[in-house]
Amino acid sequence: MKIAVLGGGNGSYAAAADLSDAGHEVRFWRRDADGFRSLLETKTIRLRDAEGTRDVALALPTLDIGEAVRGADLIVVPTPAFAQADIAALLAPHLSDGQVIFLPPGTFGSYVMMKVLRDKGCAAEVMIAETGTLPWLARKHGADEVAITTRASRLPTGVMPARLTDKAIAVISEAFPQAIEPIEDALSGALMNAGPIIHPPLIFMNAGPIEHFDRWDIHNEGTQPSIRRVHDALDGERIAVREALGYGAPHFPLADHYETSNWMYGNLAHDKLVDSGDWHEKLDFSTHRYLQEDTRMGLSFLVSVGEWAGVPVPVAAGLLAIASAVAGDDFRTSGRTLKTLGLDGMSRADMTVLLGQGV
Repeated sequence: MKIAVLGGGNGSYAAAADLSDAGHEVRFWRRDADGFRSLLETKTIRLRDAEGTRDVALALPTLDIGEAVRGADLIVVPTPAFAQADIAALLAPHLSDGQVIFLPPGTFGSYVMMKVLRDKGCAAEVMIAETGTLPWLARKHGADEVAITTRASRLPTGVMPARLTDKAIAVISEAFPQAIEPIEDALSGALMNAGPIIHPPLIFMNAGPIEHFDRWDIHNEGTQPSIRRVHDALDGERIAVREALGYGAPHFPLADHYETSNWMYGNLAHDKLVDSGDWHEKLDFSTHRYLQEDTRMGLSFLVSVGEWAGVPVPVAAGLLAIASAVAGDDFRTSGRTLKTLGLDGMSRADMTVLLGQGV
């Protein structure tokens, strides 16, 4: 399959390497010319995983987004949520009917990107899907090397517009065989996003040691019983919101990530994550994705949907207030909420139509 991968972070490098290694024709776009220079020359990413280390050749690394996506069946965009609108604007002149954009995860980026595409004059019938997590636990090592600790075995995936779910899922499943699990729609997919549940308690309840030590592993020494209890309470609020909106099980409770092999990564992935040592790192509260994406964008979205649905979300709202104080920024106004998206006045019936038919 012809696949375009967009972005320059851990997930994008993992996608480009892993999908190329699986035999797909991968075109890899990144806007940072300096950071991309060596890959443009070698067209090779060094991939490390449980099978060893190997060099994986890419079909085409490019700085031209049109060249990357033209004719692609699937466009994988594992970028932070705050980059989605800008990328959609760049994509608008280049898309064609039948293409599928995959956001792992999305934070309701399916709506954000579709709205931008339409506002920019893109009339192509495209499908935008989002899931609950990255298909890989991965970290970059140097400019052109990525380590994959494990791969997702279950990816609950919602599509905008929902009327084209079967078509979109068929395409995505070619890239991720046996992993994709279709769910109701894109909002259901957004409410599967694990980042806003895992990371805000880990970073804000560990704020002291994170700022004190040069490196700190929030998933090892930072995951203590009191924090896990907050995780469970926060995740309970997420599931309550899903149930109030009529979304069915499985809800992929976060407890399964820690205690069973039933979660998105399966096989007790938390233990593998800790054992890898790749998450023993320096976290900068002003720039790190855990704050700027999972909290400012993802947690604010969860709070707003809960309030719109009439579901109490006190733990989520409390963490969002603390995060806003830490950042010196009111995430309720600067983050991704139904209000900042202009959707807070929409009835549930109108939301159902939007999700089903698209923008």
